[in-house]
Amino acid sequence: MKFLELPPRFFFFTGKGGVGKTSLSCATAMHLAGQGKQVLLVSTDPASNVGQVFGQAIGNTITRIHGVPGLSALEIDPQQAAQQYRERIVGPVRGTLPDDIVNGIEEQLSGACTTEIAAFDEFTALLTDSVLTADYDHIIFDTAPTGHTIRLLQLPGAWSDFLEAGKGDISCLGPLAGLDKQRAQYKAAVQALADARRTRLVLVARAQQATLREVARTHAELAGVGLSQQYLVINGVLPPEEAAHDPLAAAICAHERAALDAIPEVLKALPRDRVALKPFNLVGLDALRQLLVTTASQAPSTHAVPVALDAPSLSELVDDIAEDGRGLVMLMGKGGVGKTTLAAAIAVELAHRGLPVHLTTSDPAAHLTETLSGALDNLTVSRIDPHIETERYRQHVLATKGAQLDAQGRALLDEDLRSPCTEEIAVFQAFSHIIREAGKKFVVMDTAPTGHTLLLLDATGAYHREIARQMAGTGLHYITPMMQLQDPRQTKVLIVTLAETTPVLEAANLQADLRRAGIEPWAWIINNSIAAATPNSPLLRQRACHELREIDAVATRHARRYAVVPLLKEEPVGVDRLLELTARPSLITERA
Repeated sequence: MKFLELPPRFFFFTGKGGVGKTSLSCATAMHLAGQGKQVLLVSTDPASNVGQVFGQAIGNTITRIHGVPGLSALEIDPQQAAQQYRERIVGPVRGTLPDDIVNGIEEQLSGACTTEIAAFDEFTALLTDSVLTADYDHIIFDTAPTGHTIRLLQLPGAWSDFLEAGKGDISCLGPLAGLDKQRAQYKAAVQALADARRTRLVLVARAQQATLREVARTHAELAGVGLSQQYLVINGVLPPEEAAHDPLAAAICAHERAALDAIPEVLKALPRDRVALKPFNLVGLDALRQLLVTTASQAPSTHAVPVALDAPSLSELVDDIAEDGRGLVMLMGKGGVGKTTLAAAIAVELAHRGLPVHLTTSDPAAHLTETLSGALDNLTVSRIDPHIETERYRQHVLATKGAQLDAQGRALLDEDLRSPCTEEIAVFQAFSHIIREAGKKFVVMDTAPTGHTLLLLDATGAYHREIARQMAGTGLHYITPMMQLQDPRQTKVLIVTLAETTPVLEAANLQADLRRAGIEPWAWIINNSIAAATPNSPLLRQRACHELREIDAVATRHARRYAVVPLLKEEPVGVDRLLELTARPSLITERA
């Protein structure tokens, strides 16, 4: 593998969700440890699953990996990091300042922005020559999906500029003196990221046109922040010999070949590796050891794979949604599971039935317009663009609060609104507006990958608590966005997953997080099921057999209502194909 040649100290694996960053980073860490190196594997993903891959608990402390001498791992827990960060700021003033001021500081530090700053604090410490990392020859970062990673890597420059200008206030950053102590650490982190002798960035993609376009954008954005030492890994490529007697495998191979033939120009010059699709789930040490080596195909499993599933179509799931005539339908889950496609399919089916529908996304990397590739009566499409929403919010505040200020006061307000945390407020406001719109029509929302969505829900919860505090004792009726999300008559949350071990575990963890917030998921959708597509390819049949246990786990342990959508020969792009998707057989049931 080219990306493993002359390995530098720091590796970054990044790319769109679901392309296999975690599997590749774990396999790379094992490979380097197997050469006698001391290796630290770090996950910066808010929805980390490194512990699930290795089959042991890891968490927010450096932990030795059983069975792999020389390898340790760390999962940066954003919530735990945020709590420690808040305590560093509030602890010294507790008992010194009045309680109401201390409580105010704690409330101001309860938002998602503080969570991201805290995780970033831990991240930068690992990029510098600290006591914590001095004993490691290699540090490998399994980063979050693309949009989150870009923001994380841009933060060093953003915070540097922010601190240099002396901007911000306690609601965003806490006491500036505390952050100012981190100035040298941030500068060293930026230098490490930009040094090609120390840092190698591995762009992970699948042989799919949309994924390769996303990687091309990531390449340009990362080069723009100084990460020029980039390698490209095309992961999960179906071996051509599998296409011999299977129309599904032949179609997959043809699509992958066409995608690679049309690879974006900016990616052609990058050193490139190709990793074959394996017939097994990449969980456990034995599976990971086989990922980066070429092995002969295993004999096909003798377990039966269902030839056909006698089950309702996805449109029957839409039947229950359509009965209410309006409401918010939110699709949530890990990146790469197909939320965008399924959100578009559900929205198109509802609109095709004559119902007014607003299809929107909060995912920075979503491609709704490309998926739709056309227009339809009763359907409007939008996107919550963080940059646009932030600028709109800034202009609104300047036009209202700023109208009463003198020139100096307006300039100070303008500086304050350039805080990185202004985006959090702006995106939350746009999200709240869309929730209100669901009282009149259907709003189908394709959400960002799990970690981003949970941060947005954190902001929603913080707003709810503040409104409840202000309204306590007034006797006035009020409804917050969080109350609407918790009302099953107004909101249906669909958790999207794949029939694989790690995605199902992550979906179950997401469901637990939602339930802690008082939100009960309405249904699960298992997308791109090979078992439901009844393949003939030996490799695909093996993967189909592995799926059956996961589908059963969803049916019997996790979901009250669920659907299985088969892997398709043709990519469901365009209104006509999306309508076909909702009419295809799928498996749906409801437990008592």
